[in-house]
Amino acid sequence: MPRPTGRMLTLLELLQSGGTRTGAELAARLGVEGRTVRRYVDHLIDLDIPVESVRGRYGGYRLAPGYRLPPLMLGDDEALAVLLGLVAGRRTGLTTAERAASETAAAKIRRVLPRHVARRLDTLLEALAFTDRPGESDPPDAGVLLTIADAVRHRRPVSIRYTDRDGRRSARTLHAYGIVAHAGRWYVTGEDAGIGEDRIFRLDRIVDARPLPGSFEVPVGPGPAERVLSAFATAGYRYEVTLRIHGTVEQVRARLPAGVASLEEHDPAAGRDRTAERWLRVELRVERLDWLPPVLASLDRPFVIERPDELRHLVTALADRLASCAREV
Repeated sequence: MPRPTGRMLTLLELLQSGGTRTGAELAARLGVEGRTVRRYVDHLIDLDIPVESVRGRYGGYRLAPGYRLPPLMLGDDEALAVLLGLVAGRRTGLTTAERAASETAAAKIRRVLPRHVARRLDTLLEALAFTDRPGESDPPDAGVLLTIADAVRHRRPVSIRYTDRDGRRSARTLHAYGIVAHAGRWYVTGEDAGIGEDRIFRLDRIVDARPLPGSFEVPVGPGPAERVLSAFATAGYRYEVTLRIHGTVEQVRARLPAGVASLEEHDPAAGRDRTAERWLRVELRVERLDWLPPVLASLDRPFVIERPDELRHLVTALADRLASCAREV
């Protein structure tokens, strides 16, 4: 049978998980009577842990909002999940500018893990491989990230200082719609109030962010993630490619997702059924063309290249090589 101290620590862990817990719920979880729960609560208050009593029909007990509870108590599975999240975040570049913070947090959790869990974690990390390279961009500043997140939530303008890819610095007022993590980088999408147009900013290029008075309304339309993907698909690159592909939306998107290409009906009269095969116009902007012929071949659908001529030559060359290989004995 658990000792009173063990039950009190369990009570503390339950309260730490957030929300208001009824006395009946706590008594059932601890296997004690309601008056014993009240006694445990009194003991926690004596230890300067601010447990509040909530009256009313949905009353019970909760920790005071904003209270930072030492020590943090995690189960084995919870600790493992946190550590894997820290490892994955560092590996993909989705960390804040304080790289040491994630490393020290991981080290603290690692030190208190039971030996058998720590050994299993080490085994997993040794066996784990990533198909992508670590993010090469500078991670965003934690203060900037949190300030903009607050602006998104409360729909308040924010003043930012931004450095573009050419090194030009500017001060802008941003109506931030949302924050998007994509391909190892953080982005914020919103309206640049100074010019009245939607823009996408890399968070690692924002050196300062300050909230401003007022509010704004987010326009009806695509969500933040879709806006970022659409912007990448239509950004200026060396080659502008236009194709017509006969197939379903799902077939085309399986090889040319929204982050790579934009897609529209070539024949609007064909209807909006995504499962119906029809001619679709596909446009994308790329720095290189050599990867496109194998992708088009893997689609196994009829297609027409409208531009550029260089892509036609590459597709023809690939077809000749494949035909030559098929003739060899």
